[in-house]
Amino acid sequence: MTTGTVEPFGSLRIAYDERVLQPRPWTAAQSLWAAELLRDAPPGPVLELCAGAGQIGLLAIATEPRPLVAVDLNPVACDCARRNADAAGLGELVEVREGGIDDVLEPAETFALVIADPPWVRRRETGRYPEDPLLAIDGGEDGLEVAWACVAAASSHLIPGGAALLQLGTVEQADTIRGSLESYGDLELVELRFFDRGVLVRLDQPGR
Repeated sequence: MTTGTVEPFGSLRIAYDERVLQPRPWTAAQSLWAAELLRDAPPGPVLELCAGAGQIGLLAIATEPRPLVAVDLNPVACDCARRNADAAGLGELVEVREGGIDDVLEPAETFALVIADPPWVRRRETGRYPEDPLLAIDGGEDGLEVAWACVAAASSHLIPGGAALLQLGTVEQADTIRGSLESYGDLELVELRFFDRGVLVRLDQPGR
């Protein structure tokens, strides 16, 4: 049951269900940064992790068309993402996969860009957001459990010269990622962009 729409989300009209995190309009900034990177990215598809209703990846490829693989653990979110892709006229470019990151990606798959909007709220603090589905906001004990899974996926699946854009909640979380990134191959944190509601982190895979 669809319970709302976000219109506009950039150039798109995004529908979502009460069991899916309501799209935040500010996160269109992640889509636009992704589109900016795609203009000079190596050939290859886009991977969106923790896709939710699909809005961030869809707006990115609506601006700079590429095939998109959207991944989410929540079957309701996956249904929303498929419907939103079709409504945007992008259905032929989009494959939605339901399941855990490691379960739905083949080891040899590679991508030019990874977009990730993982849950980043510390588990003990999720009660502060009763309107949000727990699955969409619970980032584990330190808030970074799923974020690290996204970093690991980027390390394993990015084409040399590709990039990842990771959404986090605080500068402190970004600093934590920076401080432990050496455990994840050659990924380099090259830029942060700050917003009232969150932080966007750019990670590059050397080779550009």
